[in-house]
Amino acid sequence: MKKDIRAYTYEQLAAEMEQIGEKKFRAKQIYEWLHVKLADSFEEMTNLSKALREKLEAEYEILPVKMLERQISKIDATNKFLFQLSDGNVVESVLMRYKHGNSVCISSQVGCRMGCRFCASTIGGLERNLSPSEMLGQIYQIQKITGERVSNVVVMGTGEPMDNYENFLTFVRMLTDEHGLHISQRNLTVSTCGIVPKIRELAMEHLQITLALSLHGSTQEKRKQLMPVANKYDLQEVLKACDFYFQETGRRVTFEYSLVHGVNDTQEDAEELIGILKSRNCHLNLIPVNPIKERDFQQPSRKNALNFKNKLEKSGINVTIRREMGADIDGACGQLRRRYVKTENE
Repeated sequence: MKKDIRAYTYEQLAAEMEQIGEKKFRAKQIYEWLHVKLADSFEEMTNLSKALREKLEAEYEILPVKMLERQISKIDATNKFLFQLSDGNVVESVLMRYKHGNSVCISSQVGCRMGCRFCASTIGGLERNLSPSEMLGQIYQIQKITGERVSNVVVMGTGEPMDNYENFLTFVRMLTDEHGLHISQRNLTVSTCGIVPKIRELAMEHLQITLALSLHGSTQEKRKQLMPVANKYDLQEVLKACDFYFQETGRRVTFEYSLVHGVNDTQEDAEELIGILKSRNCHLNLIPVNPIKERDFQQPSRKNALNFKNKLEKSGINVTIRREMGADIDGACGQLRRRYVKTENE
């Protein structure tokens, strides 16, 4: 088995080069090829000797992240990508263009085992975790395909990052490393459905990334209806972990709340949310749910969503309704992958 060279941190690569009898500065050259110039082969590394390139080729591999499909929204130029990994599995990534820069949403796992009822990503369960290099590879390929720099990254695609914690942490360190793309930690957001021990562990890393909690229910019972993870971690326990994250990092937590018509979008739900969030330094992001074929959930009307938002705003909650992007392409997380997998299996 060849070693996955793009998964080595800068320090690990330096140690690896010494171990195979190369000078330390070679690590700087190779790391730059992999993480700045975004090389997909050792052949491209033209400032390395032919002998060293052959040595690297024999011992290591650069795991491919290959574009299979690209959808471009005619409404807002949002790009959705379907990438194939070295073992044939596929993952989705999304590029969203904003005035403040390009934001990319990546996947952290192939499939997901969390089972949230409104999400297409979890249908079919979890296949496997992504390596740090496969997470980075999604961003690198999008930069190469578009020729544009990515300035913000959201780990909110397929998978639960806290269920792939060690690989996710390595990915963060590499993405924000000064030797690589050097994206600011403050421009990185990680979404979790609420795995309490890992939220607390992440807090103790004292990183400056934004934590986004998938809340989706204003009470423990409502959360349990929508999110199986709530059977393991009580809402109050999850909220305390978020408070701990804020205390340790000083970073305001974002709460994600998918608005589902007739399920969690009533005025009573708004009142309960106010009770939960009023005393917290946080941001609430309302997300009108993306309907998916396999589920019967529907979006609330625009008027209902605005009424819900206004009620929260009047109580002093910092709240926004997420702008719908890529509505004319496979918008919901997991839809494009789901369609591809179904077609392959037919």
